[in-house]
Amino acid sequence: MKLDIITVGDASEDVFLELMEAEVHCGKGENKCELCMTYADKIPIKSVTRSIGGNSSNVAIGASRMGFKSAHYLVVGKDEQGQKLLDAMKKDKVSTKYVVVDKRTMTNHSTILNLNAERTILIYHVERKYHFPKNLEPAKWAYYSSMGHGFEVIHKDFLKYLKKNKVRLGFNPGTHQMRKLPVLKQFFKMAEVIFLNKEETQLVLKSKSNDFKQLLRGLKKLGGKIVVVTDGPNGSYAYDGKEFYFQDIYDVPVIERTGCGDSYSTGFLAALMYGHDMKEAMKWGTLNAASVIQQIGPQPGLSKLAPLRKILRTHPAFKPVKM
Repeated sequence: MKLDIITVGDASEDVFLELMEAEVHCGKGENKCELCMTYADKIPIKSVTRSIGGNSSNVAIGASRMGFKSAHYLVVGKDEQGQKLLDAMKKDKVSTKYVVVDKRTMTNHSTILNLNAERTILIYHVERKYHFPKNLEPAKWAYYSSMGHGFEVIHKDFLKYLKKNKVRLGFNPGTHQMRKLPVLKQFFKMAEVIFLNKEETQLVLKSKSNDFKQLLRGLKKLGGKIVVVTDGPNGSYAYDGKEFYFQDIYDVPVIERTGCGDSYSTGFLAALMYGHDMKEAMKWGTLNAASVIQQIGPQPGLSKLAPLRKILRTHPAFKPVKM
């Protein structure tokens, strides 16, 4: 049976620390704020939560919960954390056939500092020697996201795989990849959907514009049949080359925001995979993100299909508006 989706990217063990004694300082007229704690001190925290994360891992598990046959290519270390990642994928029926266990290294790690439901993420990517899987079975879709240094070595074989099997691509470049934008050119061009947040879009376009139509047009010039720009608690925007749409958030109590973007991508892609259009996909993405931010960690709140469809049925007025 053909895979519905193969996700490509790193995964990590996530440790969430809920802060008690910290402050946020924002300069006047600046978009950036600073998280401040007393230097060289012992700082108490309210709680510690361990979870499994990683952009592509979140999408693989989220897609499986939506009813799709998914697999994930990644490299993990031969350690307890790597085994937890494998166990989490198996629990959610994600194929681990293409998981590579590197006996010489540890698994990636992230520490997430949580304050007032907003997160600051400290990311450690282990140096990897990536090799795109040989004889990777055909999939209808692929999702490509965050990888560490050396990620570009898989590009030649990955692009060949996409073209040969006519795979539709969801693309969300990660932190290290964004620093080497020229090598991503073909993935932008080939993408069915490009997902970026506002700040990432400004970085890619080298723009300080806050005009979302301008940002979407600029992103569309790079490629993508559909381009999506998310803006956290302010909603999301999408453009298919013809029409611009804005989708407001689905208002729920926010516990912790890690994985919000990945869950949006998951819901959006799931809607397209079920044959829906861009407008419907924006609703699915938003509802899945709302489900995730009500729990700590990127995976516990990933929605299954039935509860998401129930919300859609009972809230017919929840839909995007044309810009």
